[in-house]
Amino acid sequence: MRDRAAAFAPGRVNLIGEFTDYNQGLALPFAISQGVTVDAARTGGDRIEAFAVDLEAHDSFELGRPARTPGWRGFVRGAAGELQRAGAQIPGARLEITGTVPRGSGLSSSAALEVALCLALLGLTDTPIPDRLELAQICSRIENEWVGARTGLLDQIASLYGERDSAMRIDFRSLEVSNVVLDLRGFSLVTLDSGERHANAASGYNQRREECARACEQLGVASLREVTLEMADGLPDPLVARARHIIGENIRVQAAVSALQDGDLMALGRLLDASHASLRDCYEVSTPAVEATVERLHCAGAVGARIVGGGFGGSVLGLLPPGVSKPDGAVVVTPGPGAHLLA
Repeated sequence: MRDRAAAFAPGRVNLIGEFTDYNQGLALPFAISQGVTVDAARTGGDRIEAFAVDLEAHDSFELGRPARTPGWRGFVRGAAGELQRAGAQIPGARLEITGTVPRGSGLSSSAALEVALCLALLGLTDTPIPDRLELAQICSRIENEWVGARTGLLDQIASLYGERDSAMRIDFRSLEVSNVVLDLRGFSLVTLDSGERHANAASGYNQRREECARACEQLGVASLREVTLEMADGLPDPLVARARHIIGENIRVQAAVSALQDGDLMALGRLLDASHASLRDCYEVSTPAVEATVERLHCAGAVGARIVGGGFGGSVLGLLPPGVSKPDGAVVVTPGPGAHLLA
């Protein structure tokens, strides 16, 4: 057992394939350099003392009986609770949490926090760290059951499976993850914050998931992965629109993989635009602030732009051709390594 452990987990950008994870569909995310770091130190006893340095906030709770609570504290308590439920002997510890991924920006600060917390706490124990998929599922339970956001596995898998220079194609029906080289041939991917914060549990995210479940119930299928456009046409509003987005988004993921393999970045840009139009019109997760940000990226020369993350605010992803300068406030994003313990 170690007296100290530290872990870093990255946020992610989802190139394409939004809201498909909880519909057993396809997605194409990549881990980014920004993320969350958790430093953990044994203290003895049976309490966790957690400090969110950037927020200048503190939490303290007894192991074995962590009560659910809103905000970042819910993630800390959920990490301790779920790891104990999985059989880990979590010791009393002091945790210091710092981050470089903006909260509520659609870049998955929440999954980065969950993953870094779990890795740092496990680093203080003799418990073997689970394989990446099992750990992703543990982290997903933290978000679902302790924080109240009914997210799928996309963000956690992206944070744990990240590779330099690669995106990852995730099939959420088989849970197969395969690397896709992200050779942009002089193009660049940037994110531009709309300035509008979102919180998955408080936004329409859970409502959209419930609507997808209702569509499946009415069609008698296990997931929208099984649905064709002809089948979807028999659904009432707004379920038909939700299903149409998921069906189209799965097709766009496959097309984006082909565009990258062929080096056709203009086709990739058109797919980003089509994805955004579907998210705006069929899934209805855009806002005026997001639309203004998409327009700003297009005016700057982007060949494609779309909202990323849970919707209702957050960041917009843009694809800029060679020689085009990013607009003020935009951040270039490149694929980086997945979550890991620090020396």
